[in-house]
Amino acid sequence: MNTKGISRRSALRLGGAGSVAAVAGLATPAVAQSVITWKMVTSWPKDLPGPGVSARRIAEAITRLSAGRLKIDLFAAGELVPALEVFDAVAGSTAEIGHSASFFWQGKMAAAPFFTAVPFGFTPLEHMCWIERGGGQQVWDALYEPFGVRPFMGGNTGFQMGGWYKREIAGLEDIKGLKIRMPGLGGEVMRRLGATPVSLPPSEILTGLQSGVIDAAEFLGPSSDLAMGFHQATKLYYGPGWHEPNGTGEALVNASALAALPEDLQEIVIHAIRAENALGLAEGEWMNAVQLGTLTDRFDVKLMQFPDDVLEAARRTSDEVLAGFADMGGADAEVYRSFKAARETMTPWSRANEVTFLNVRV
Repeated sequence: MNTKGISRRSALRLGGAGSVAAVAGLATPAVAQSVITWKMVTSWPKDLPGPGVSARRIAEAITRLSAGRLKIDLFAAGELVPALEVFDAVAGSTAEIGHSASFFWQGKMAAAPFFTAVPFGFTPLEHMCWIERGGGQQVWDALYEPFGVRPFMGGNTGFQMGGWYKREIAGLEDIKGLKIRMPGLGGEVMRRLGATPVSLPPSEILTGLQSGVIDAAEFLGPSSDLAMGFHQATKLYYGPGWHEPNGTGEALVNASALAALPEDLQEIVIHAIRAENALGLAEGEWMNAVQLGTLTDRFDVKLMQFPDDVLEAARRTSDEVLAGFADMGGADAEVYRSFKAARETMTPWSRANEVTFLNVRV
């Protein structure tokens, strides 16, 4: 029989069922690809404006850019693990990837909060400069390496507000005895000023304010705070957010799971996260600007400013808290030294350019 020019369909028809199976078997390796499924756990309510949306976009981007070869199943806070157990879940391989904020891990690594925000520390852009070019990523990697976790900047909610207070703060005396939800190094500063920091996951902040468990709470900025409904508990909204002038979200990846991926999928994971860091910051700052007006105009929220004596005491105490890291030794001290060197490098430029410009623009 002359089979030259016979189509694949004709060959299958002539060969019968057995040939169909044989040809299909030969074709399968060329067209089929195995799908790897990862679980992503987060510290946020589903689609919370800011970090919750960043988590979702990272998951979607990895799935899309890998053409479905690496599928990310997303779990909001409490769906697979509690909000404050994301790090342990990733380190322990309960999930391959997580999205949270580094200040939640202060109990494990004293210097972890540096990678979300430091009181009177970096602006969002300065923070990115430190991580990307000033040695920040290297000390961050070293801090998390013993846990088998790779950390990345995974979004940014921008400048933070100072928080929601159920009574006015007229001076430093009003800080004493205040029960406030403020994690990270800012919470330690408030403790030294006489307040009582209370640890609450994001989902419990509103009920804590309404029930009197806490007298005040900081979270993020106007966009996320509006979505959380804090204006239902009080109308006093304080600034500036001296405790967190930056709001870097943290993407955590299990180091072994990442290393086990083909090289191209590893690159997709890393670049999808990095892309969200820039997009999240742009969106966060824009939405904060929009929703600040919503809070004040629609919900009669009052923008308040911390008195000068509170800000001065907070700045002085923050310097003391940060300086204490120099005596810790190990990776924690290395983080502080890297941060300090980067701030000393960038501050003169920020003062000469950005600060001066903003003062005369308005």
